[in-house]
Amino acid sequence: MKQTLHHNYYSTNLNLTQIKEWPPTTKQKNLLLQPGPFHLVEPSPWPLTGAIGALTTAIGLAMWFHKDTMLGLYLGLLLIILTMIQWWRDVVREGTFLGFHTKRVVKGLRYGMMLFILSEVLFFFAFFWAFFHSSLAPTPEIGCCWPPIGIEPLNPFGVPLLNTAVLLASGVTVTWAHHALMQGDRRETLQALLLTILLGGYFTVLQAMEYFEAPFTIADSVYGSTFFVTTGFHGLHVIIGSTFLSVCLLRAMSRHFNPTHHFGFEAAAWYWHFVDVVWIGLFLCLYWWGS
Repeated sequence: MKQTLHHNYYSTNLNLTQIKEWPPTTKQKNLLLQPGPFHLVEPSPWPLTGAIGALTTAIGLAMWFHKDTMLGLYLGLLLIILTMIQWWRDVVREGTFLGFHTKRVVKGLRYGMMLFILSEVLFFFAFFWAFFHSSLAPTPEIGCCWPPIGIEPLNPFGVPLLNTAVLLASGVTVTWAHHALMQGDRRETLQALLLTILLGGYFTVLQAMEYFEAPFTIADSVYGSTFFVTTGFHGLHVIIGSTFLSVCLLRAMSRHFNPTHHFGFEAAAWYWHFVDVVWIGLFLCLYWWGS
């Protein structure tokens, strides 16, 4: 038994001498006895329920487009949200309490998050491409000019500039939270995280006010379409990022993070910085240059 445990130590970075009291805790047992540094997950219902939720959402969306009921859309979204909550609960449990997230597993999670953010970069690249395709070669249908005839663009130095300052400030506070967490300062971590979430909420409120007061709509030529679709998807990402950080705040309050094991927070911080960078591009291209 000892030989097997010592063999697994080289894969899991845990030594028998590190266990001060016997019997070992559940987390220590999992680290010692799992076959190698990788986590072989147990059978889970969440991929199936997530797929059913996505299918239900797509069908419900098609029915809504044809002036039918929105019940299918609501049910699909509800199932997706419940699946996400349960699935992430399992991941948190496996990484925080059961010790399955070894250094090798966390490395894989880092690569996965990087690839996810890369896919998001390509997602927004398509919208920027559509904007520049329409603005650099305006067609006769919109008056061969940009902004199109009849469109009154928003003042970039009003609410958009304020939103830029708000998001840049939130990038500073989330970095502050990360450094405080690395130093083991729980109080500052919670304060900085809460401030970041409040700034994200303030940005969302300002963006909603801008939409209500905009002198054009999504139906007003290609200008309105590219503007509202691009900024709208960015706003959705801000809401997702704020939710991500809110979960991190709750986990930090529950002492799930420590200076050496906090990838969940790192992933949220990466995502938030990505949202900041996209907004800077939106401000410079759509609001300032595009006006």
